[in-house]
Amino acid sequence: MGTTELYELYMQHPVVTTDSRNCVEGAIFFALKGESFNGNAFAAQALAKGCAYAVIDEAEYAEQGDSRYVLVDNVLSALQKLAYYHRKQFNIPIIEVTGTNGKTTTKELISAVLSKKHNVLFTQGNLNNHIGVPLTLLRLRPEHTIAVIETGANHPGEIKQLAEMVDPDYGIITNVGMAHLEGFGSFEGVLKTKGELYDYLRPKHGTVFVDYDNPHLRKMADGLHQIFYGTPCKDVLSVEGEVIECAPFLNFRWRPASGEWNEVQTRLIGAYNIKNMMAAAVIGRTFGVSVEQINEALSEYLPTNNRSQLTETENNHLIVDAYNANPTSMKAAVQNFSDMKVERKMAILGDMGELGEKSWEAHQRMVDYLVECGFEHVWLVGKNFKATHHPFRIFESVEQVKEALEIKKPKGYYILIKGSHSTRLYELPKYL
Repeated sequence: MGTTELYELYMQHPVVTTDSRNCVEGAIFFALKGESFNGNAFAAQALAKGCAYAVIDEAEYAEQGDSRYVLVDNVLSALQKLAYYHRKQFNIPIIEVTGTNGKTTTKELISAVLSKKHNVLFTQGNLNNHIGVPLTLLRLRPEHTIAVIETGANHPGEIKQLAEMVDPDYGIITNVGMAHLEGFGSFEGVLKTKGELYDYLRPKHGTVFVDYDNPHLRKMADGLHQIFYGTPCKDVLSVEGEVIECAPFLNFRWRPASGEWNEVQTRLIGAYNIKNMMAAAVIGRTFGVSVEQINEALSEYLPTNNRSQLTETENNHLIVDAYNANPTSMKAAVQNFSDMKVERKMAILGDMGELGEKSWEAHQRMVDYLVECGFEHVWLVGKNFKATHHPFRIFESVEQVKEALEIKKPKGYYILIKGSHSTRLYELPKYL
């Protein structure tokens, strides 16, 4: 079956699923394949649970004479083509968000601000890859007036592929840093891959929102219509802002060009989040959201995704930023924690993944920075940290940390918890 015919089925059943355990009555099941599973094998189960159709690419899994099985050449490709076809039915502004760090938080803040005036479709959680993006696009409905789509990558060419599917009119790269070096090969590889968003927008004469303080982004955006945000004293800025304090939540002020200053008390941890706040503010202003509405949205936003999140337990205050980690984001988190005006600090840091041959150097630089900052109470988790030279306590796994906490847990501390998702440090809050 081709895309046009499949789209006719989708218009009658406009809900899709890739999980046979989560089948909404009347949905279309797409039988995706992975390294350890074959969705085709679950097509019959999805139909039995109420799906209207099952899209498969292996004919032997279809029951003879059952028209509910839809055979395509490749299920993933069919899903992506369907999503692009659906997206092209909408003439609304679409903003694509990518970057090394901060893209999920920035996407959430942009969506919160725009929602004060618009009906916004935005990426749920971090469904920002070759599967999550088409699933997001297929949630577009006539009532939506704007869309914010997050895209991520760990190999060259992925942002290009996703941008071609999203077909954005506007773009923002939050920043570029040292991450996924196993896939990108080098920092230059990161720049090239993230820059694929700008490359896509250039022939479309698209608009990009650029952090003026980042020379890499300014250079990459050459030839595009640019709207700038950044720190004060630059006449080219549409929005400028600066940190007032972090004690522990970020308090900052911002203003639109030639406008009045606005102070905002946020519920986010980390001075580095001011750039994410300003990105949301400048995009809000571009799409007609009032200053008062922007202030309200930014002050109301409460993180719930293990990013810049403060959790208070019976024993400690936890700064949980344990969804992901790379040298850029971890140094920013440690620096912010060092600057934070609170007593009795402790850090539990996990390995940073996907750094390839740069891994030992990156981890050694991090422990050197911890020493430079004067931290005394530091627990390091993982084989990469174990290979470095430092005076801190080391654990090979999160399970060893849990065992240590069962024997004796810290009390009365502010504790930073940061590490790559694979280290599973997000499991620690209930033990602290």
